[in-house]
Amino acid sequence: MIELGVNIDHVATVRQARRTWEPDPVWAAVEAHLGGADGITVHLREDRRHIQDEDVRKLRDLTQIKLNLEMAATDEMLDIASGLKPEMAMFVPEGRHEVTTEGGLDILAQEARLKAAVSRLADCGIMVSVFIDPELSQVEAAARIGARVCEIHTGPYAHAFHAAGRDAESPAVLAEIRKVHAAGDAIRALGMRFNAGHALNYYNVQPIARLPGVRELHIGHAIVSRAVFSGMRDAVREMKRLMREAADRGL
Repeated sequence: MIELGVNIDHVATVRQARRTWEPDPVWAAVEAHLGGADGITVHLREDRRHIQDEDVRKLRDLTQIKLNLEMAATDEMLDIASGLKPEMAMFVPEGRHEVTTEGGLDILAQEARLKAAVSRLADCGIMVSVFIDPELSQVEAAARIGARVCEIHTGPYAHAFHAAGRDAESPAVLAEIRKVHAAGDAIRALGMRFNAGHALNYYNVQPIARLPGVRELHIGHAIVSRAVFSGMRDAVREMKRLMREAADRGL
C-alpha cells in the first residue's frame, strides 16, 4: 500500500526566520503522524538553513514513525547519520545557492565514493535511498552502489503539469509520467524500492500515486503550506486520501 512521508523542513524555515523556538518541527512531526503520515523526512543541510542538528536528535528520540534523513554524502553527514541511525538516509545533491534541490543526484560521476558511503550506512543498519532523475543509467548505477531505494525526482513532471494548465492528459505531462513510470519499472526489476517526490501537491499527486509499484511519496512544501490554513493533521489526511484513492484506481 502506498505510503506518505511528510517533509517538515519548512516548519523550521518559519522558525529560523526569527531564530526563535517556534514553530517546533517535532510538534509538526507529531501532528503529521496523527494525520496519517507513515514517515517524517528532514534535510539537514550543510548551511543549516532550516533543520538544525538538535531537531534531528529530538526527532530520532521522539518520532514514533519512520525517520528519513535527507543528506549530502559528505563525511560530516555520514558521521551524523551513523550516530543517529535513522530508518532511512537519502543521498541528495546539494548546492549552497539553490532554493531547493534542483535535480537528481549524478551517481555516475561519483560512483566509487557513493558506493563506500552506502556501505558505511548499511553497516549501521540504515536503509539507503538515492534521489535521482528518471534515467535508466542512473537507476542502474544506483543498483551497483548498493542503494536499496530510488526516489525519482518528479520536479519536471510537476512543472510540466503546471505549465499545461493542470491538464494531466497533455502530451508534455504524459511524456514526463512515462519517464517516471519507466524508471519505476527499472527500479523494481533491479530489486530496489520505488519512491517518488519533489514539487508534488494536491493537484498533481494522483497521476504519480497511480503508477504501478510506487511505494512512498515524499511531500513537504505543499502540505506545510496547506497546514497554515487547515492545520497539519487535516493537510496530511487530505493528501493521503488523494494518494490512496489514486493508488486504488491504478493506471
